[in-house]
Amino acid sequence: MENNIYDLIIIGAGPAGMTAGVYGARAGLKVLMLEKGAPGGQMVTTFEVENYTGFEQISGPDLSMKMFEHTQKLGVKYAYGDVYGIEDHKTYKVVKTETENHQGKTVIIATGTLTRKLNVPGEEELSGRGISWCAICDGAFYRNKDVVVVGGGNSAIEEAMYLAGITNKVTIIHRRQEFRADKISQDRAKANPKIKYELDAVVESFNANNGKLGSITVKNVKTNETKDLLAEGAFLYVGQDPVTSMFKGLINLDQRGYVLANVNMETNVPGIFVAGDVRQKELRQIITATSDGAIAAQNALKFIEGMH
Repeated sequence: MENNIYDLIIIGAGPAGMTAGVYGARAGLKVLMLEKGAPGGQMVTTFEVENYTGFEQISGPDLSMKMFEHTQKLGVKYAYGDVYGIEDHKTYKVVKTETENHQGKTVIIATGTLTRKLNVPGEEELSGRGISWCAICDGAFYRNKDVVVVGGGNSAIEEAMYLAGITNKVTIIHRRQEFRADKISQDRAKANPKIKYELDAVVESFNANNGKLGSITVKNVKTNETKDLLAEGAFLYVGQDPVTSMFKGLINLDQRGYVLANVNMETNVPGIFVAGDVRQKELRQIITATSDGAIAAQNALKFIEGMH
């Protein structure tokens, strides 16, 4: 078993997982990084990153690629893996995927979050037919057309700005008057003549027209009045949910499913650590994810050293 056992298995190749890979490899550990999508996690779907120190402006896909290339130069083994569970055998862990099981002395959970759905009529049927969760992936389909963005955080405002550059009109639908986004982003959006607002409003339904999105019924939460907005594209940014269902019963999670850990990124299971957006914390940003990844890898190293 010793030959094919890894020192560290990282589940997820977003900024947290990739930073953990860099720190682990530099410490001389044999590292396996498992990912079921593209390296970068949510960075891949982010048009522009403007708050990662050292890069005034860099595209999400470019930053993802730079981080991934860094891990590969250091010899981190990268493999496809849709993880569905971890077994704790004290001296080693087994990370189970659909195709094979991997053994590691330590594990870092860096599975991140998934975009939340609205769960309203029409959303499921029109997903990919007008409804999207990624402006950078799908924005070009709506050149010179009318679109809506649902949400009030940084993602919603930033993606609305991106869409305003290619579409005819962007309407931001938000359930309150106030936005959670940074002041600088809000001011930029307000100054853009192509961006309109439907405030104190929620989506009641997405309505089809010839099999594609044609309009959106919105309801004013103060007056209960409803109206239809004509739009061929809708981009949803209403929050995130942690990807942790496969760890229930082994790892302690909070009520919303985020992984509970101490400042050393240690979970309740010795040798299993956590990093990035999947951890219960206040600020979920690329920079805090990379910080978590560095701390988790450092403590995984200490754990391994303590085994001998």
